[in-house]
This record gives sequence, structure tokens and C-alpha cells, in this order.
Amino acid sequence: MFMNRTLLVVLLVVLSLFGIVDSWYLYQSAVTDTALTCDIGAGLDGCNIVAQSPYSQFMGLPLALYGIGFFSLLFMLSMALLVLPVRLLYRAIYILSLLGAVASVVFLFIQFALIKAICIYCIASAGIVFGMYVVSRVLWKRFTPSVPSL
Repeated sequence: MFMNRTLLVVLLVVLSLFGIVDSWYLYQSAVTDTALTCDIGAGLDGCNIVAQSPYSQFMGLPLALYGIGFFSLLFMLSMALLVLPVRLLYRAIYILSLLGAVASVVFLFIQFALIKAICIYCIASAGIVFGMYVVSRVLWKRFTPSVPSL
């Protein structure tokens, strides 16, 4: 299946917006101390257990705040890539999404192994990051301008 560069970059923009919304909901819940809505069953209703665990903060700030910053940065870089297809932007998006995917694996491990509860919003965030990684890798491999030879 062939996808053009613009469509892939727009997909990055949309995914980053979903990530911002997901992180914002988690952040609002954390700062207002309100319960998350997650009674969907099938073992995916541990959102509040995960959100209230000591692992839900880093340096005194909710992890969701870092998520907002992460997805916002990817949103801005993706928007810039729409109009300015330069090698640096491709590389930055690729590396950031790779780092986000690695962090998501760590966070998923913490949920499953240490907290022993699953948050559907965290799973969604990880899915968004993994999707962004795949799209950014395709963009990097197919569309990154080559380095000019001397």
C-alpha cells in the first residue's frame, strides 16, 4: 500500500493530537483529584489504581504532564514537517517517537509487573506512541532528503 509523504505527516499530526487529549484527561484527573472513567471491564478497569500509584509521578509532577509536553512537541515538529521537509525534522521526530516507544514499554512493564493493574488510557497512549514510531520510521526511510555529497 502506497502512502504519500503528506498523508503520513498528517497522520502524525492526528496521532499527536490524540496523545495530547489522552494526556490532558489524565493530567486533569490528577490535578483535580477526580476519578478516571474506566469501568469497561475485561481487566482494563485499573485506571485509578495506576493513576494513584507512586509510579504515576516523576519529580513531583504527574507523568501525564510530561505526556502533554511530549505529544505537543511531536505535534509542533509534525506541523513544521508539513511545510519544511528537512532532514533534521525527520530525524527529530523519529528519535523522539523511538524514545517515547521505549518509555511506553517501561510504563507498560510497571503497570503489568509492579502495579498489577491496567489503565486503558495508558494503553491508548502507548498505542499512539507506537503508531507514531511506525509512521516516523516509514517517513525516515522513504522520504528523508539525502545528505548532499561534497
